[in-house]
Amino acid sequence: MYNVSVIAGSLRKDSFNKKLMHALDKLNHPQLKFNVLDISQIPLFNQDNENNMPTAVVNFKKEIVNSDGLLFITPEYNRSIPGVLKNVIDWGTRPYGKNCWANKPTGIIGTSPGAIGTAVAQAHLRSILVGLEAIVLGQPEVYLVYKNELFDENDRITNEGTAKFLQGFLDKFSNWIQTHHK
Repeated sequence: MYNVSVIAGSLRKDSFNKKLMHALDKLNHPQLKFNVLDISQIPLFNQDNENNMPTAVVNFKKEIVNSDGLLFITPEYNRSIPGVLKNVIDWGTRPYGKNCWANKPTGIIGTSPGAIGTAVAQAHLRSILVGLEAIVLGQPEVYLVYKNELFDENDRITNEGTAKFLQGFLDKFSNWIQTHHK
């Protein structure tokens, strides 16, 4: 069983991406145990505080370090990643030499009402994470266009083809972690 830290790049209570996170968890993934991290209490990064990190940051980084893999589920804000996501990524690299993202098998997915889903945000996130030495899964890319009927009232995927596609992603992601787990 691999412990996967899941980071949703949205703070909104009824976030589409949090619904996607719950829907993924309801699919078959016997090798993966998802641990959804709460990023709502992480303060804005301030280099003045990096040698005396806030408790929320210390706990967050400890979860990342102790995980076997990472899954980012992100919306797209203004053709990039949300500020809260960039903030936790920055904290994860500090202080210098304490980059918690390095060598972590990582997956990226997302949903948005826009016609190209979260393609641009994911490209930006992939670029950032590769630069931080995360081992990012390249395929399949998951850019879901959000529609109200994507999930039922229990956050299950309603379309059989979409569920099958997401199951394929989970299978590939599980293998990715197994291959790159240290």
